[in-house]
Amino acid sequence: MRTRTGIAFALPALLAAAMPSQALAHASDRGHVLLLPTGYYSAGGALAVAVSFLVLALVPPRFLGRLWAQRLTLFPPGEGARTATSLLSFAGFAMLLAAGFQGSRDPLSNPLPLTIWTLLWVGMTLVQGLLGDVWAWLNPWHGPCRAMERLGVARKKIILPQRLGMWPAVVLLFAFAWFELVYPAPDDPEKLARAAGLYWLASFIAMLLFGHAEWSRRGEFLTVFFRLLSRFAVLGRDDAGRLTLNWPGARLLAIAPLPRSGVAFVLLALSSVSFDGLSKTFFWLGLIGVNPLDFPGRTAVMASSTAGLLLSFAILGAVFLLAVRLGDRIAGSPHPKNSAGLLVWSIVPIALAYHLAHYLASLLVDGQYALVALSDPFARGWNLFGTAGMQVEAAVTAGAGSAWVLWNIQAGGIVAGHVLAVLVAHGLAFRLYGDAGRATRSQLPLTLLMIGYTVFGLWLLSTPSAG
Repeated sequence: MRTRTGIAFALPALLAAAMPSQALAHASDRGHVLLLPTGYYSAGGALAVAVSFLVLALVPPRFLGRLWAQRLTLFPPGEGARTATSLLSFAGFAMLLAAGFQGSRDPLSNPLPLTIWTLLWVGMTLVQGLLGDVWAWLNPWHGPCRAMERLGVARKKIILPQRLGMWPAVVLLFAFAWFELVYPAPDDPEKLARAAGLYWLASFIAMLLFGHAEWSRRGEFLTVFFRLLSRFAVLGRDDAGRLTLNWPGARLLAIAPLPRSGVAFVLLALSSVSFDGLSKTFFWLGLIGVNPLDFPGRTAVMASSTAGLLLSFAILGAVFLLAVRLGDRIAGSPHPKNSAGLLVWSIVPIALAYHLAHYLASLLVDGQYALVALSDPFARGWNLFGTAGMQVEAAVTAGAGSAWVLWNIQAGGIVAGHVLAVLVAHGLAFRLYGDAGRATRSQLPLTLLMIGYTVFGLWLLSTPSAG
């Protein structure tokens, strides 16, 4: 019974999502279609990843290690304010839930869907991956848990079985991805408020039972996801707790390997964003027998979308593990210790790049809608932050000129993410094998995978899509 407790917390969100409803458009869907030619971009991106591998093969790994180890020590951040900022974040979350139940029914006028799908899932992801662990200060569970502990509640904690690993977080991440990508009405403010409220409550209970730190590390998928991304960021902490300024991705080279459940979590995070883009393409819709010019709505494709989400995860996982296993054999070490758990950290820059490329357009437009809605959360004519009358400029992503700039930023992000992934993978492989030659040979299959994923990502950006 106890081993099933963590996974069972995924059920509230799924039960809330299973209620019948009308299909609504996702506020984070792309608002335009980019039809720029991608032949040169795909060839150039693949060449950039391949050349980066060749260059790294010629550069001594120890030189790169010394370069990446350089960092600038800043100052120790004060921890006393973390509880206060978390409590403020919780109060803001409660206000958003109230707006979900009592505010506008329009997803582009209600701050709850705009905050969750745009500011949190898109904006916070980029902040975490580029700057550092800001989520640790905005986590809406930390403050309430500390308050309960000071009141003497839940001092005796249930031990979360080690054999569960991070599988509770994997299950919850899949439930979140399913709600976002498959459920017919992820933007419906009332249904989203119900699902988000149930998830916060279930996570809060789990933290009281198992401990805030333990459930945040292995069960609460948002904290797990944001913490993984923050390892790539330029800001980190040293052993003394002081803030440090690092090269992007440098801290990944000294990180501990992830367990199998952690490997699954990282691969699921990447595959779900990839499927989000794939599921809207004319190619996918034709594959499942749907006319892209007469889309019947999400309800009609729930089964195929669920299967596609699972299949994307399974295919990426199988190809990644195959590449790692082939690399082990090429390097002459058929059974190294947890090579997949170490090399999967090289996927983090790719996941961050895909997040940027896929959601950039919606962040630029829906972020403006969020600023307007937050000033008037209950649609009563308020202007709390002075932005209620702001004119939303959708032209920022429209027109040939804007589309060209946007597409180049997205394409450049994907290529840069894969190049950084090759760099990180090379350093991790040297750490794994301790020999430059074996490390380089071991990366041949993984580099081919990254080249293929680069081309795939650029194709996703340019192929015709519905929505």
